[in-house]
Amino acid sequence: MENSERYLTVTALTKYISYKFSHDHNLENVLLEGEVSNFKHNSRGHFYFTLKDENAEIMAMMFASQAQKVKIMPEDGMKVFVRGRVTVYEKAGTYQIVCSELKTSGIGDLYLAYEKLKRELEAKGLFDPAHKKPIPKFPKIVGVITSPTGAAIRDIINTISRRYPICQVVLYPAIVQGDDAKNDIVAQIKKANLDALCDTLIVGRGGGSIEDLWAFNEEIVARAIYDSDIPIISAVGHEIDFTIADFVADTRAATPTAAAEIATPSKDSIKEYLNNYNSFMTKKVLTIIDTNKERLANIDKRIDFARPDKKLENNKKQLDNIVKNINYNINQIISNYKHQLEIFNKTIVSYNPINKVEEYKTQIKNYQKNYNYLINMVLNDKKSEFNIKRASLENLNPLKIMDKGYSISSVNNKIIKDVKNVKVGDTLETKMKNGKIISTVSEVIKDGE
Repeated sequence: MENSERYLTVTALTKYISYKFSHDHNLENVLLEGEVSNFKHNSRGHFYFTLKDENAEIMAMMFASQAQKVKIMPEDGMKVFVRGRVTVYEKAGTYQIVCSELKTSGIGDLYLAYEKLKRELEAKGLFDPAHKKPIPKFPKIVGVITSPTGAAIRDIINTISRRYPICQVVLYPAIVQGDDAKNDIVAQIKKANLDALCDTLIVGRGGGSIEDLWAFNEEIVARAIYDSDIPIISAVGHEIDFTIADFVADTRAATPTAAAEIATPSKDSIKEYLNNYNSFMTKKVLTIIDTNKERLANIDKRIDFARPDKKLENNKKQLDNIVKNINYNINQIISNYKHQLEIFNKTIVSYNPINKVEEYKTQIKNYQKNYNYLINMVLNDKKSEFNIKRASLENLNPLKIMDKGYSISSVNNKIIKDVKNVKVGDTLETKMKNGKIISTVSEVIKDGE
């Protein structure tokens, strides 16, 4: 009997099923929730995995063009949401879902990716304070990497112009939002380092959602900030916003305006610094003068109590040495302060922060002249006092009266002050200006006898 049944090939059946799948609109945009299993990320960038629940499973894949947009890499056991179309893999005779979107269930993808990268970079030492560079106190040029049309650049320019008008601001325009932002920011950081014009870089933008700020959470941006030779201040978003860039940067500012304040000193702080330095110098020199006055007073006391016949010459030499040392020490101190002032003045002149700097320089020079004059005047007064006292002591020197014809007699090295101290037969030693006479006492006659 002729067989009227028609047998299909496996290929024909599979193609028919595939045709049915491709023409079923319910299978074109399917939303699935499931657990990832057997996940593979091949060398071409495609994702292959199984999506399953308690009772069933389906093969799933995602092409590299869509996979690169996924914020956090899927792992076995991870619960995910996917969007895609269901197709038939004809060669194996199986069906699968080709995913166009994939995100984790529960906590957001971006937050998970943020925390994961933060942990990795912290473990690699990118947040270590030992690697952070100090921000220059008196910058000549501050570079800003941000959008040329955003509010951040206007706030930074206005703040620096008000606080430190001699500082120049150089804008390195960059896209700060979207898929291209991370590469643009990295390129501008590298360009600023290559130009080597800026003392400090401010990298940032105004506030926004986590998606808006995501470029500053990318690893390549963090690496560029870490590798920068120029100190970087991160100023991303508002005070409550923290990005990976904030942790890697040398300093974090809550806002772009705060970054401008960190990057530059204020005119008032410079004026205060100059006033404090001037007060410090004044006190220092006055202390030196008071110290040396006290030393001179002590020298005067020592001279008054010294024996004129033995210590007069030694004290004179000591006083001369002390005066020389005082002059030398004072000149050294003044010279050191002059040198410091010259260095500081050169720094201030190069930056010319305020118009009154020249006035302060002139005042300091006048103070120096006055201090030198006062010190010399005190020294001259003390020298004069010393010479007067020395002359008085010389006039009181018992040896000095011998020049007038007087002599000093002694018995047994004791000066004779009364005839009662001399007996007949004593050996008498009489000192005169140019020698001495040795004689024997033959008679002692008291007044009135």
